[in-house]
Amino acid sequence: MSEITIIGAGAWGTGLAIALGRKGTHRIRLWAHETEVRESINQRHSNDLFLPGHILPDSVTATGHYQEAVRGAQIVVSVMPSHHCRRVFEEMWVYLTPEMLIVSATKGLENETHLRMSEVIAQVIKSAQGSAPRVGALSGPSFAKEVARGDPTAVTIASLDDGLAETVQREFSDPQFRVYTNDDVIGVELGGALKNTIAIAAGVCDGLGLGHNSIAALITRGLAEMTRLVVACGGHPETMAGLAGLGDLVLTCTGGLSRNRSLGVELGRGGKLPDIIAGMHGMVAEGVFTTHAAVELAHVHKVEMPITAQMDAILNRGKSPREAIHELMTRSGKRETA
Repeated sequence: MSEITIIGAGAWGTGLAIALGRKGTHRIRLWAHETEVRESINQRHSNDLFLPGHILPDSVTATGHYQEAVRGAQIVVSVMPSHHCRRVFEEMWVYLTPEMLIVSATKGLENETHLRMSEVIAQVIKSAQGSAPRVGALSGPSFAKEVARGDPTAVTIASLDDGLAETVQREFSDPQFRVYTNDDVIGVELGGALKNTIAIAAGVCDGLGLGHNSIAALITRGLAEMTRLVVACGGHPETMAGLAGLGDLVLTCTGGLSRNRSLGVELGRGGKLPDIIAGMHGMVAEGVFTTHAAVELAHVHKVEMPITAQMDAILNRGKSPREAIHELMTRSGKRETA
């Protein structure tokens, strides 16, 4: 049996653990920050706090100790919220070995540095150990609840390390969870991060009572500005037509299980951001953290991202959602493919 460690026992980390555990060929260790989550998993084989109603296989156990979590692991999957990634790896690197494959499954950007999660991980480990880790990024349209119940799901693993990508594809794939490989780490990670901002905007439209025309326009133009930034950062435009781009964008903008979209709905209805976040009971909408970093990254690369900029104004400067939409609709005329 292979050993796989998942760092982060929120809904997505738990969903992945269930998907991996049902193969019957892995022992899965979940590192969980919360005591009640560890107790729930180890005593009742369920994560009652973040993914209630889904039974974890017997091969999944939980711990709160990094050393115990990663001991003997062939693959370490990073699934903590983006704003905790650097701190966790700064605390954990001493227990990691060069042979371990690191897979980032967090969809976000580091606010202060604008780095993608695989870059944060590589920077921390290389600085501490003197050599770069073997790292990849897992992304795609994948609601945790649907993965946990076995709905057919397709994702992609991106890495410049072909051996890592092929290993993750083989170890993670089963008839309910199909994994493709990709070598465009930049595109896959940025796609997974940037779509969260567009999903908040989609929720705002819904909260304002706008219809399908508005959502369709938002998704299409959101994909266009995502693609501009991906290409400016060195990624491939075709990646944005794939699972980590269009696939994840459509899911997150239209699916009722999307936390980012749900947060946007409440903003559109007039809710205040601190109150909305407080009502999420510890669940994280990554778009809240990613949006400002995306705006600053776009500024560095001189890329125009009007939807993202307006969402930054709503989230961080108290701008009215209706005013933001009015400004988007009254911008000067453009060529669609420019």
